Amino acid sequence: MKIFKDNLVIDFMGKRHYAIVLSSLALLVSIGSLLINGLNFGIDFTGGTLIEVVYPQPVDLGDVRGALAEGDFGQTQTQHFGTSRDVLVRIAPREGRGSAQLSEDVLRVLRKHVPEVQMRRVEFVGPQVGKELTEQGGLAMIYALIGILIYIIVRFQWRFAPGAVIALIHDVLIIIGIFSLFQLDFDLTVLAALLAIIGYSLNDTIVVFDRIRENFRRIRKATPIAVVNTSINQTLSRTLMTSFTTLLVLAALFVFGGEVIHSFSMALLLGVVVGTYSSIYVASTAALALGISKADLMSVKKESGEREGRGT
Repeated sequence: MKIFKDNLVIDFMGKRHYAIVLSSLALLVSIGSLLINGLNFGIDFTGGTLIEVVYPQPVDLGDVRGALAEGDFGQTQTQHFGTSRDVLVRIAPREGRGSAQLSEDVLRVLRKHVPEVQMRRVEFVGPQVGKELTEQGGLAMIYALIGILIYIIVRFQWRFAPGAVIALIHDVLIIIGIFSLFQLDFDLTVLAALLAIIGYSLNDTIVVFDRIRENFRRIRKATPIAVVNTSINQTLSRTLMTSFTTLLVLAALFVFGGEVIHSFSMALLLGVVVGTYSSIYVASTAALALGISKADLMSVKKESGEREGRGT
């Protein structure tokens, strides 16, 4: 239904049933992959060994990774630490090999290519630390969702709140599912990206919800579906421009940022796309399913004032 002739009109809500099927399939695949494959946790969560080595001259991380891969250390994480001569190597625990033996093996492998490499320090990160990080990270997301639920109820109306939370859970589950499906490294930077995605997706959802609330009060004769469609179309240009510019920055991080933030930028890239989709289809569709209407958004103060006037 076209409300404003001069505005772009796309029947988003007319396709909401297809979107529900798509989201349901994506969630089923994500949850199934999590149950079957689990997550490929990085050293931040699993524990492991941190080895810092120093080269006599600046070294390219690609050469370091190549040398480690030749020595059966292909799953390690490497990054510059301080200068381009200092390299930090992170190795996940290996059965039957302690921290001291792993560090000696790594140093021996690196010295095959550059004999002057020196060991600066070796540290062991216990699995208990990783367990605590997992628990604290999960609690952080739960607390964030509870706070968002309360915020939406207070700012808008309770029928909006479940949709916002469902959209955020939808985004997080799908992104985690993709990391599980393709066994991408899941470390602390990815957890930070998930929390950032919650904020980004919520911002998009609130923009749409705010316009829906305004249009319910302004467009008196339109159906709820027509009002939601109009609101999404009115905020579409803003949503697309924000998403596009954000994607440009994240794409640059993904391509040029190096391996250290590769998983972080990947998670954010996925989050922007999925978050934009969910703010249009998941959150708004849930509000419609809960029966949001003009009566829910009428000013209570105005109604009480009219009753007092009639009584006098």
